[in-house]
Amino acid sequence: MLRGVRKEPVRFLVAQGEGRVLDNWLPFLIYAIFALIIPASMMWFSFVFATPAHKRTRRRELPFESGVSTGAPRVQRFTVSFYLTAMLFIVFDIEIVFLYPLAVILHQLAWFGFLEFLFFIAILVVAYVYVWRKGALDWQ
Repeated sequence: MLRGVRKEPVRFLVAQGEGRVLDNWLPFLIYAIFALIIPASMMWFSFVFATPAHKRTRRRELPFESGVSTGAPRVQRFTVSFYLTAMLFIVFDIEIVFLYPLAVILHQLAWFGFLEFLFFIAILVVAYVYVWRKGALDWQ
């Protein structure tokens, strides 16, 4: 045994507010329970309230939309502007999603974060103006 070293029992101190592990995981546990119960209940209700097989007819199995039954579906062609608008929506939507984390910690980043935020917005505005001037947003 070393001289000058007292042997004391080891005590683990718990910081205030970290007393129980379940307190930190309770929101996640509630979320997980809802994430399991909601889809399970939807599947259960679909089986409970389903139409019995002997009552099904060909007319009931045809697709039904907006109260109008048009018979067999016909092939429909979409214009290029439809796809272009959809792609632009996805691109700008993803860019806006990137703004949220920056906005959450903007006060911690101070002026650097603010200037980064403005630079990002400027890029989005330039892209939006470019797309607008090219006529990609005009619906024909």
